[in-house]
Amino acid sequence: MKIAFVGKGGSGKTTLSSLFIRHLAATGAPTVAIDADINQHLGAALGLDDAEAAALPAMGGHLPLIKDYLRGANPRITSTDTMIKTTPPGEGSRLLRVREDNPVYDACARPVELDGGTVRLMVTGPFTDADLGVACYHSKTGAVELCLNHLVDGPGEYVVVDMTAGSDSFASGMFTRFDMTFLVAEPTRKGVSVYRQYKEYARDFGVALQVVGNKVQGPDDLDFLRAEVGDDLLVTVGHSDWVRAMEKGRPPRFDLLEDTNRQALQTLRAAADATYERRDWERYTQQTVHFHLKNAQSWGNERTGADLAAQVDPGFVLSEQVVATA
Repeated sequence: MKIAFVGKGGSGKTTLSSLFIRHLAATGAPTVAIDADINQHLGAALGLDDAEAAALPAMGGHLPLIKDYLRGANPRITSTDTMIKTTPPGEGSRLLRVREDNPVYDACARPVELDGGTVRLMVTGPFTDADLGVACYHSKTGAVELCLNHLVDGPGEYVVVDMTAGSDSFASGMFTRFDMTFLVAEPTRKGVSVYRQYKEYARDFGVALQVVGNKVQGPDDLDFLRAEVGDDLLVTVGHSDWVRAMEKGRPPRFDLLEDTNRQALQTLRAAADATYERRDWERYTQQTVHFHLKNAQSWGNERTGADLAAQVDPGFVLSEQVVATA
């Protein structure tokens, strides 16, 4: 299951996504965690110290390798230089699977041991000195989008992505790549404003969206969220001594997390798992193509000097039944 955590800056989306990842690890579920926020905090939230977090390989730094691997023997892609963040898979492309070992994971993923299990952690990478003043951070997240376009996952497998803050996720088609999107919202006007934007932008794309109320301190906060987001409010999370200790770098054993918050995580997982029966791989593939053609016309053709529409394989549908190319 592909799951995104979104929300305004400071909403607690990284904290909630890290708790969810810990919950999955504690049950032994195969999990790939991806920090797609240019402000890289997921590693620290999963217990890495500053040096360990800084040493994580940036996916953007391995983009040539990622492109070369995913291109495989796809005859519609003449060279990796013509691959952009939205390039869709086709016959001959290599696909990524959660449980396998492959050169992309070897280069970009690092195991993180958590209570009860180990997850693979991947990060976009932060801005470098060379990027400052000249680079758009969306180019950093392009490697994540390209990998998600080529990812095939099944039930009981999880890819959890901590997304960019606010509505910036809509600067690419990556917001359509998920089975479930959890929007973390505080009980404030600013907290629910991102929800309204996300709801409006995602309306025509069949995005499954549920709100997680965070920093809820009492009935008044709960009533406010219910009035503002209605039935999209899935669950709320309140104060946590466990989280406070984690933020200080001294997390207790995960089984000591408060029962109410543990139940909230179980609710999130159940909601994500329930989307599996509604998967529509054909629509998923069509959306990949839709955004690829938009990007090709807007900037991709000019930048690469190629007609990127020719990369679309009209007979290809990504699904769990597709046989990966060796």
